[in-house]
Amino acid sequence: MNTLEDALHYPWGTALPATGASVEIAPGVRWLRMGLPFALDHINLWLLRDEVDGRRGWSAVDTCVDRPQSRAQWEQVIAGEMGGLPIVRVLATHMHPDHLGLAHWLCERFDARLWISMSDYLMAQLAANQQDSFGGQATADFFARHGVLDAQVLATVVERKDYYARMVPAVPAHYRRLQDGQRLTIGARPWRCISGYGHSPEHMALFCDDASLPQPLLISGDMVLPRISTNVSVYETEPEGNPLQLFLDSLKKFLALPEQTLVLPSHGRPFTGLHERVRQLQVHHQDRLDEVLRACREKPQCAAEIVGVMFKRTLDVHQTTFALGESMAHLNLLWHQGQLRREVDASGVLRFSAA
Repeated sequence: MNTLEDALHYPWGTALPATGASVEIAPGVRWLRMGLPFALDHINLWLLRDEVDGRRGWSAVDTCVDRPQSRAQWEQVIAGEMGGLPIVRVLATHMHPDHLGLAHWLCERFDARLWISMSDYLMAQLAANQQDSFGGQATADFFARHGVLDAQVLATVVERKDYYARMVPAVPAHYRRLQDGQRLTIGARPWRCISGYGHSPEHMALFCDDASLPQPLLISGDMVLPRISTNVSVYETEPEGNPLQLFLDSLKKFLALPEQTLVLPSHGRPFTGLHERVRQLQVHHQDRLDEVLRACREKPQCAAEIVGVMFKRTLDVHQTTFALGESMAHLNLLWHQGQLRREVDASGVLRFSAA
């Protein structure tokens, strides 16, 4: 553990659900863990006992990417962990592939409806049906404009034109909209939607403080993770966006929840210490902003150069694309605040310097 983790408490210690199995978090709440083909090698999924339109079964919160290994893990869960009951609805915290990839398969298999925010649903439809989405020539040109010169990185980005659709080959044709403050009855318990911005268009966390629970529960999705900071990126479709400010503003909502809340994150292990973790994330991003501002005071910087300021470890191509988006997010926040100005240099690269 690092020192930041020492300030959190993990009620299940280092125990993890076995492949195809689940761990009961609270009555009617089960924790699944499935593998991912990335450096971030897992996602947590949640099963909630439920009843929809008279059908008794389970609500599944998030789904994993669509690949044979994930479908096989779900088959084990369906056969052994659900007591013969169906999935009666699929709730997606947001549209990223590890959360939405298998929604179409589960919804079709069980005749269940997808529940997701409108912004994330529409963005998922666009990304799954548009070739140059999260990759392709437009993204490579965007990266080059921010100083990426590595031909291997740019070639990989061009080849990744179907990056999203490979993991989310289809999005359900119909959905139910989730909105901030909306209350859902899942089983006999009320759950409240809490919107978050910056990581995805309109992320939805789910909070329940029903008296039948040992303690309040927060399915935090990717908004609050215990060990890593959530990726917050600028994309070519909104090059002047300010997602980091949106993310930091969204984090404040979680400080209003009870300190004893048990957080069920999408990556890492369930933990308590929500307020402490929010403060850690606020400090983390302020430290990165201070680093970026100091670097830009020394000389004009492009986002590709800021990657080396913010990330002190060796990154593979996949990680570099996320790091570049994160660097842009920190630069754009400082630019929107008026602390940086930006100019296009003689080679066509955007550079930021102290205002």
